[in-house]
Order: sequence, then structure tokens, then C-alpha cells
Amino acid sequence: MDIDSLKNEWEELNKEYTELENCNRRYIELLEQLHSRQQICFNEIKHQRYRMNQITASLRQFKGPVDVEVKEKVDELQKMTLKRKAQLHEIEQSLPAKSGRYLQIILGDVNVSILNRNDKVRYKDDYEKFKLILNVIGLIMAFFNLIFNYRALELAFIFLLVWYYCTLTIRESILKVNGSRIKGWWRAHHFISTVAAGVLLVWPQGEHWQIFRMQFMYFNVYISIVQYLQFGYQKGLLYRLKALGERHNMDITIEGFHSWMWRGLSFLLPFLFIGYWFQAYNAWTLYKLAFSPPDAPWHVSVMSGLFLLLFIGNMATTLWVVPEKIRARSKERYRLLSMGKSMKLRREVKNSASDMDLSSSANGSTPKTATGSLTEQQPPADKKDI
Repeated sequence: MDIDSLKNEWEELNKEYTELENCNRRYIELLEQLHSRQQICFNEIKHQRYRMNQITASLRQFKGPVDVEVKEKVDELQKMTLKRKAQLHEIEQSLPAKSGRYLQIILGDVNVSILNRNDKVRYKDDYEKFKLILNVIGLIMAFFNLIFNYRALELAFIFLLVWYYCTLTIRESILKVNGSRIKGWWRAHHFISTVAAGVLLVWPQGEHWQIFRMQFMYFNVYISIVQYLQFGYQKGLLYRLKALGERHNMDITIEGFHSWMWRGLSFLLPFLFIGYWFQAYNAWTLYKLAFSPPDAPWHVSVMSGLFLLLFIGNMATTLWVVPEKIRARSKERYRLLSMGKSMKLRREVKNSASDMDLSSSANGSTPKTATGSLTEQQPPADKKDI
């Protein structure tokens, strides 16, 4: 290739670079406009909430006995306020959110908001894959620890638990910032598990550890199997509920019982309760080890308290959610029965009207008179059905 051809190529490249500069300039301008628009949205949301708080405070003066017309207007304003709060929440999902205290300590003051909806879903799916892969690896390592009693293998498994739960808490905090509705005990569960794994990692090898070791490995094998079964169940259930529009796209699978998991959960609930009681059994075993053999390290009593805390939290949360879902299902069943009776009554009324129309036609009467007669006979029932 001669020098003239190279010079022509360089000139062509210069033209392309000029286009790149113009594109980058427009990109920077759009970024500045984006930041400006975000600030405007934040200010408008703040203004909306301030005005709604004023309206809500003013509505409190109508708590006493008021006219029916006034009460209807108050109820309408309250419903519109709740609707507006939900609308503002949806708008906030498209705006960057501040990181929580935990993320600020771990990552610093960095923006972890994912503004693109597809990227949010992709990050959530990556979280699910991470949990599944680490759960399988943990199951294999716990199984090998049942077969081989090597300190290096034990420490590798416990270090995996520490890294897994630390990473899980960070990922869940990022998901929380980006709209995931994980909350309460299930997040606290992973923080407590992180502390427990850290205590296990520094627990020195000795008589107390050797007594508890096999029980702990059996516990991890069982929990890993239950988590794998639960992951498959929750994944399929979440997919169906999201397709029906009953769940949020950022909802995730997690250990334990959730309110949305009630459908078809009868086969999984006993396994969950067994796992919870296994935690209580671990706490009791460690409590006895704290006194016999003598000279137990502090790790024994601390792990006993942590297992007891996990058991109480899991059982309390599950026992609180299950009755709520039973009552909700009972109300739903009664509502469906009521709807069935109403529809049956309507069909009977409709069939009676048809029979009277035929009868009146055979007797030479007009259908209008027969229909009017039926309406006069049963207006209350018809009105009640509606």
C-alpha cells in the first residue's frame, strides 16, 4: 500500500473522529440534561408529598361524626392520596436512590442505582444464579466434610459460608435500592448468618468442635437440599405470579416462608419446620457443650445464642404469616361461595323470566307485561345481586 492510500485512509479516519467528537458532545449534553431533569423530579416529588401531608393533616378534623356527603368526600380524598403515594413510588423507581448505611460503609458514597428496567431484571437474575451455584457448591463441600475429617477442607467450607453471606448481604442491599421488596427478618437472617460463619471460622479445633462438627455438617447438607428444593419452587411460582401481574419484577427467592408462597406450599412447609427445629437442636447441643466438657471456648456459647436467634426469628415469622394466609384464603373462599350463590340466583331469575315470557306468549299476553310482572315480584333480590 502506497503512502497516498495511507494518507487518504487517515483523512477518512479524521472525518469519523469528528463525528465521534460530535456524538460525545451530544452525549455529555444529554447527561447534563438528565441530571437536571432528575433534580426537577426529586423537587416535584418532595412538593407532592409536602402538599399531601398538609391535606392529610387537614382531613383529621373530619374524624368525628359528619354528614354522609362530607364523609364520602373525605373517603374519596383518602383513596386518591393512597393512589398518589403508589404513583410517586413508581416514579421513584426510575430515579436514582440513595444507598443505605450498610452500602455506604462497605462501598462508600457511590451510586448503585440501576435506571434501566432490563438491567435491573438482569441483575436480579444474576443474583438468583449466584445463590443457586453457591448452594450446590456448598452442598458438595458439606458432603465431602462428612466423609473426610480434614481441617483445611473444613476451613475452606466455612470461609465459603463467610464469603457467600457477606456477598449476599451486599447484593441484597443493592437490590433493595433498586426496588426489591425484600425486608425485615429475611435480610436480618443473612446478617446473623454472616456473623455466625465468622465465629465458626475462628473457632479453634478442639474437643468441643469435634463433638459438634458432624452435626453441623449434617445440618448444612439438609439446609442445602431444602434450599435447592425451595429455589426451584419459588422460581416457578414467581414466574407465574409475575406473568399474572401479581408480583413485582424485582421480587426474589430467599430462604424461609413468604406470604406469596402459599400456593401449593404444603409439601415444602414441613421441610422448612424441620430445618427450623434443627437450628433449635443445634442451639441446645451447643448450650450443653458450653458446660460439658469443661473449658469450652467462647465460640460455643455465642454460636448457641445465634442458632437460637435464627430459630426464634424463622419460627415467629412463619407462624405469623401462615395464619394470615389461612384467614385470607377463608375470606377468598367465602367470597367465591357468595359470588357462586349470586350467579346461581341470577340464572334462576333469568330462567324464570324466560318461562314467564313463553307462558305469556302462549296465553296471548305481551312479553312486556310478563317481564314487568316479574320485575315487580323480585326487585329486592335483583338489586342485592347487583
